[in-house]
Amino acid sequence: MFWSSPAPWTTGEIPPQHGRTVVVTGANSGLGLETARALVRAGARVVLAVRDTDRGDAVAGELGGAASVRRLDLADLTSVRECAAGIEGPVDVLVNNAGLMAVPQGRTADGFEMQLGVNFLGHFALTGLLADRITDRVVTLSSQMHRLGRIDLDDLNVERRRYERWTAYCQSKLACLMFAYELEHRFVAAGSRLRSTAAHPGFAATNLQGRTESFQDTLVGLATRVVAQSAAAGALPALFAATVPDLPGGAYIGPDGIGEGRGNPRPVGSSAASHDRRVQRALWERAEELTKVGFPV
Repeated sequence: MFWSSPAPWTTGEIPPQHGRTVVVTGANSGLGLETARALVRAGARVVLAVRDTDRGDAVAGELGGAASVRRLDLADLTSVRECAAGIEGPVDVLVNNAGLMAVPQGRTADGFEMQLGVNFLGHFALTGLLADRITDRVVTLSSQMHRLGRIDLDDLNVERRRYERWTAYCQSKLACLMFAYELEHRFVAAGSRLRSTAAHPGFAATNLQGRTESFQDTLVGLATRVVAQSAAAGALPALFAATVPDLPGGAYIGPDGIGEGRGNPRPVGSSAASHDRRVQRALWERAEELTKVGFPV
């Protein structure tokens, strides 16, 4: 049975994290920064895995000695491998938070469609490279937009289709959620005590908005100012997914408000497509092929 609470869940509910190490990707701004702040306050040692290490160092200075910085460019698998190799000791929790939203067409260093490469394939590779050091769980960030996504296994990297930024974003976020579910299936099949959970922030004001480089930036910016919740509130579902002790693997956490746009974090449902086991397995196999990263489960 899913964990539930009759009272609002806040960062004050996070159990003591002393002695635990958490890796948070994209932790120098937005949801990742708020996630890292809350975890440090709870006593965790947090590794800020970020592309801009100057900004990461500034955040680490703010957070004190409990935070350290590792360079991670999810758009470059060489950087992903270097980051994983540089993280020392066991990792209790990995929070796959970093991402791009509705950016113009681009390619990663390895030739992947940029949003799929950063949001999904980079995190898939990082998780696989750290898997033998993870002691508790993996949390992967998705989005309500996964509901509009479709996995095109024949053209995953948009090499033959016409590129459409929102279509690519929705596919990448559906891929993230399917990865989280498939990882949990594999943990269970292997008899592992590890867990895979997922979360989405609702509609939260972060620096993801305003990067379409089109008229849509104005529209999204207006909507953000009017209806979005804060980044701190948007980070609560990921913090819930990362720290609630008895949360079962496979849980997907989001806000409990109308349309899951804002509110108290709780287990939520996801699209029928996200639970398609055939596509989950095929997507996993394709990701292993593209990244050349296998998993020990």
